[in-house]
Amino acid sequence: MSTLLCNSSHARDCRLLRILDVVNMTGVPRSTIYLKMKRKEFPQQVNIGARSVAWVESEILDWIKSNLEKRGN
Repeated sequence: MSTLLCNSSHARDCRLLRILDVVNMTGVPRSTIYLKMKRKEFPQQVNIGARSVAWVESEILDWIKSNLEKRGN
């Protein structure tokens, strides 16, 4: 498990996104997100409550950037 350091200069490192935010940011459907997580191809969720999960915004943005770089353009 990685350590997440939160400070005001890196707010995106601390912001947690719910599934609809992640779907909207990535354009990837919910079912595909969970499939990619199972295959270790997508950032893992963080438990934020007994029945609530979220994703770290910076990890999602890094995933998007990595996919753009793989495109080779």
